[in-house]
Amino acid sequence: MKRLTILVTVLIIILGLSSSFAQSEPAPQYGGEVAVAIVADPPGWDPTISTSQEIARVTYNNVYQGLVRIDRNGDIVPALATSWEISDDGLSWTFTLREGVKFHDGSDFSAEDVVAKFQRAIDPDAGHTNPAYYAAIESISGEGNQVTFKLSQPNASLLYNLARPDSIIYPAGKADSQRSQPIGTGPFKFAQYIEGSEVRLEKFEDYYEDGVPYLDAVTFKIISDPNAQLAALRAGDIDMVGVALSPENALQVQSDPSLKLSSGANTTEITMALNNARPPLNNPLVRQAITYAIDKEAIVNGAMFGFGTPIGTHATPAEAYFFDANPYPYNPEKARALLAEAGYPDGLNLKFELPEPYNIERRSGEVIAQQLAEVGINVDLSVVEWATWIQRIFLGGDYDMTIIGHSEPRDIGIYGNPDYYYKYDSPAVQQLLKVAEEVTDQRAQNAIYQAVARIIAEDAVNVWIFNPPYLVAAQQDLYGYWTSQPIVAIDMTEAYLDR
Repeated sequence: MKRLTILVTVLIIILGLSSSFAQSEPAPQYGGEVAVAIVADPPGWDPTISTSQEIARVTYNNVYQGLVRIDRNGDIVPALATSWEISDDGLSWTFTLREGVKFHDGSDFSAEDVVAKFQRAIDPDAGHTNPAYYAAIESISGEGNQVTFKLSQPNASLLYNLARPDSIIYPAGKADSQRSQPIGTGPFKFAQYIEGSEVRLEKFEDYYEDGVPYLDAVTFKIISDPNAQLAALRAGDIDMVGVALSPENALQVQSDPSLKLSSGANTTEITMALNNARPPLNNPLVRQAITYAIDKEAIVNGAMFGFGTPIGTHATPAEAYFFDANPYPYNPEKARALLAEAGYPDGLNLKFELPEPYNIERRSGEVIAQQLAEVGINVDLSVVEWATWIQRIFLGGDYDMTIIGHSEPRDIGIYGNPDYYYKYDSPAVQQLLKVAEEVTDQRAQNAIYQAVARIIAEDAVNVWIFNPPYLVAAQQDLYGYWTSQPIVAIDMTEAYLDR
């Protein structure tokens, strides 16, 4: 009966959302300021030296831009480049740059800035977060309003990688200052950051694209507690909850006529990460047992009020290479048998660390701990501060199990890096990913990614729990914001108020 009630409630929500989307939106208006809730402080502001998605949520296409970008529909569209040409052999890519573009510090954007950025990106000593995105680039040169990339081999993912937050461009010679004072070319300029409180962006009057932005300013308020987010929204202190809206609060927003709720697709995999290099998790039988012990449907229905789609590998329905992998479906008896086969007939003990302040991950982790206990896996459950999680777990690889949402799109390539915090080392996967970068046909590349997704699922590298929807709660008079997340961004370029 409880499950039926949940499903009926979700159906009502879906019907309500469908009817609200059918209403026409008013014409855009200029002026006004909005406040948007996010959950955590970014660890600096330069997305090229940190993988934290908190940076991209605030800065992607708001402050920073690259040669190309991902739009709200998931398409790659021009940004600082207006067009590009690829040689027949795929080894030369020439981009024509947009002219008349200014950085927020008043300097002119030029080919020099592009060359400096990507020379740094391919420099192994420069500390760029994801050098693998640019591994095929041998050289970058610029002349006039054109920049040319010379590649060592065809690279099918290059254009997509140039659209990622990692590929944003700032003034040449000012890389170090981006940590605290970002300078981009986007529609909003960085105005103020109060740690633990807020980030304020203001309209950039010299933005090159006519007609946008509509808003005078956007303030991102750092509010980690979901109930505090909802209270601030209802009080009118904020205009939008842009990330991590809890499912029970989504239900409350749906029933509040002064607010509105949208539910869209995103690329987030709520992932229970396992340290594949640390005993006993280096034993595939133990990892398989853990996967068998977890009832993903129960987590979605119990912890998430039905909001979410169970997944069995590192892919979501929003991605072209998604397929429904499920080699180890919920089976607690099988989990116990595998534990005994692995040498743990009486069970085992593991540390399970949940990141503060991510509510969805924490509540999912608490349910998982209960499910693991039922098969004899007792976990020492603890909550760690976000900065500690980044330094010790993500960067240091010092953990047994943890849980986090991996929201970066098309990032299955992380399984080819044995130094990544999963500590998964598979020559077969590494070779497949290398081949994927050399093919030019998108369907062929997707087929290779599916093969990788199947292998990592069968190897039980992690336990992929579910793909949550992108839920946004907003005031009734706010329009134009993204209702889906094809890439991690709270892009406010086209947002406006009808007041």
